Parts: sequence; structure tokens; C-alpha cells
Amino acid sequence: MRDSKVKAHVKRKYGEIAQTGGSCCPECCLSATDTALQTGYSKDDLRDIPEASIMGLGCGNPVALAGLKEGETVLDLGSGAGIDVFLAAKKVGPKGKVIGVDMTKEMVVRARAAALERGYGNVEFRLGEIENLPVEDSSADIVISNCVINLSLDKERVFREAYRVLKPGGRIMISDLVSEGEMPDEIRRSLDAWAGCVAGALEKSLYLDTIRRAGFKAVKILSELTYGIGMSKAKGARVVSIQVEAFKTE
Repeated sequence: MRDSKVKAHVKRKYGEIAQTGGSCCPECCLSATDTALQTGYSKDDLRDIPEASIMGLGCGNPVALAGLKEGETVLDLGSGAGIDVFLAAKKVGPKGKVIGVDMTKEMVVRARAAALERGYGNVEFRLGEIENLPVEDSSADIVISNCVINLSLDKERVFREAYRVLKPGGRIMISDLVSEGEMPDEIRRSLDAWAGCVAGALEKSLYLDTIRRAGFKAVKILSELTYGIGMSKAKGARVVSIQVEAFKTE
């Protein structure tokens, strides 16, 4: 399957979701709020952020584990409608800044409208690809991402870009899906499974090695949980949601 075909399908699918709601997984029947609660967000998390940002597209809650401090600059890779950007904005305060980057124009438009409506002064949403981040070198204290890097066909390049934009001593906190066991070809070839964050899931040890090859140190899984959404055709493969921390050395 050609890379361009996968990317075009993923972009089109998430553009539709941004405009009409719905899910990245055709099998899902939970509401966006219920899906968010199931994947690690609390009711308190969701209460004070724009409702338009809650779309149930994540597989974890990276902000909860990021240890954000007031005044920090945060970059969110594949920020979608902005749920993690808005949560992070509360943590870093008015002296901090949160930048969201997403390749889907419709998601960026939705997130910007939500930020404007609620008067967020410390967030920014940029249109761009996570393999080619529109962000300056050594400008972020932390990079977060939530169930997005699995969508990329060049994950090592994504992590190298994350390394580039981090300040020395900076860190990443990534929620993503990985596999344990070989993924069936039926899933690997499915465009809908790519958009559903399943087909692009790397084997867990390979995923961690990819982060290390990008230059990161102290790569550590902080938590993991079996992920069942969209896995009816997995035929024995196990998909796991992991929360990974790693550091750019001084």
C-alpha cells in the first residue's frame, strides 16, 4: 500500500470527523465523552475545557503524567480538536504556552474556534505534519502526543523532529498504541484500520527502539493497558496503549 494513499485516507477521515463528529473506529458505539473517560480522562478534566475539543480520539491522557509546570512551553503532536492542548494550558498558566500541530485543516479550524470562544490566550494551533514540524529548534520543554504517532508511516522521523524542537533536558510524554504479536495482513492492508490507529501500531520493543534511535535517553513505559477498540479482526494480536516518557540529554 502506498504511503500517499494511507496519508490521504487518514487526512480525509479526520477531516470528516472534525466537521461531523463521530469516531475514527467504525465499530465504536460510545459517545466521545464516554470514550475519553474510558481512555484515561477524568470528569474534572473534561468539565472545564471546550466541549468541541472532546472527540474521544485518544488512547490515554498524556497530560496527566507529564508533570507540567507553570511557565513551560508544551508542543502537542497531532493535536486534533485540542483536548490535550487545553488541559495543558491550565497546567502551564498564563506565563506558559501550548502549541498544537495537526495536518488536518478541519481539526485546526475547530480547535482555533474553541480557543477563541473560550478566550485562551496561551494556546496556538498550527497546520503542519508531525514529520516536518513548523516549530523552531530547541523551543519546547516537553512534547506530548496522544494516539497519533501510530498514524505516521515514518515514526523515526517524527521522533527525530520531537528531539530537534526540544530544549536540552526536555522530555516527551507519549500515549500511543503498539502491538504484541504479529498484526494480521488483513488489518495492515485496511485503510480504515490505519485511520483507526490499529494498522500502524508497531511492535512494542521496536517502538521503544525507534525512540532511542532518534536520540532519546531513559526511555520508560510508565503504564500500559490492553486496547480493544477496533480489534475484532485482530485474530490473536494484542494491541496495547502505552504511556512512554523519554528525555533529550543536556
